[in-house]
Amino acid sequence: MANTQERMQQLKAFDESKAGVKGLVDDGITKVPSIFICKPEHPSAEDIPSSGKPGHDDQQFNIPIVDLGDVSAGRPSDKVIQDIRRAAESMGFFHVVNHGIPKRVLEEMLEAIRGFHELPREVKAEYYSRDPMRKVKFFSSYSLYQSRFAAWRDSLFCDMMAPEPLNPQELPLVCRDITMEYTNEMHKLGVTLFELLSEALGLKSDHLEGLDCAKEYLIAAHYYPPCPEPELTIGTAKHSDGTFITLLLQDHIGGLQVLYENRWIDVLPVPGSLIIISNDKFVSVVHRVVAKKEGPRLSVGCFFKHTDNSSRLYEPSKELISKENPPIYRSITMKEYLVEYHKNSLNEVSALESLKL
Repeated sequence: MANTQERMQQLKAFDESKAGVKGLVDDGITKVPSIFICKPEHPSAEDIPSSGKPGHDDQQFNIPIVDLGDVSAGRPSDKVIQDIRRAAESMGFFHVVNHGIPKRVLEEMLEAIRGFHELPREVKAEYYSRDPMRKVKFFSSYSLYQSRFAAWRDSLFCDMMAPEPLNPQELPLVCRDITMEYTNEMHKLGVTLFELLSEALGLKSDHLEGLDCAKEYLIAAHYYPPCPEPELTIGTAKHSDGTFITLLLQDHIGGLQVLYENRWIDVLPVPGSLIIISNDKFVSVVHRVVAKKEGPRLSVGCFFKHTDNSSRLYEPSKELISKENPPIYRSITMKEYLVEYHKNSLNEVSALESLKL
């Protein structure tokens, strides 16, 4: 009980500082505080953090790269659809290049997010919040008080569309204009990807968009400070995303890993975005971010998500079901799904398992 109370006091002190992990680093710590130390109950290759350095076998493995050049140029996209189908079915995770988003926009977005996270402590503190109704908020560790360990990461969340479009004035000035430009580009790319994914599933191109998959999206801009003891903690614990797809921009530092055939594979930075698909036909990949001595590491995820309180029923597409290919999952509302997702994510378990028939 004493240890539990002491840990809660440490968590509360960290949270109330409103300074995040960067605040600890700025204060000159040389040891990782106990609230950040990973203590797997059942140690395995999936649970124990690594240095992030690929082994010999990993160096032979390449994350799929899908070239969207033909789509951007308005040319027939049969090969692109085949490439997406192959990547989504085998890994559920791939780079896209020649996506049409200017390099300037990507670079300026990363620079602006770094600018926010490196603002004076008292300025950032104005945005620090765990209020689920607040559309723009800064915090460290989404489930700080519920998780087994805190993540070595600070985050700026911007909910762009729920339920109404975000007022740009709510965004920090240092990243306001580029965030609006960046998210506009991300939404256009997301719509294109949903069309391609629909066709890759053998459905009409507007099928997924017709399910409101592109209707709402949020930005999660992460800042991973350099860590004095990266082997003891984790930047982002292993998980699979609970959204429709994620478009991820990362800088040159690296640290992102995907679990493939019971091995953690380093996702080396490539200009473009990384896509994570969440269902059973297209793999919902488990991934994480390791802590590193180098840094800070920056990433910006654009999550195409559901309407949180929607009573709309989601179920396996009837066009894909047959006697030979019966449904794997039960029908569920998004509200019910979110309860399952958050309940299972604390235990680092996929919510999809609990939805199987």
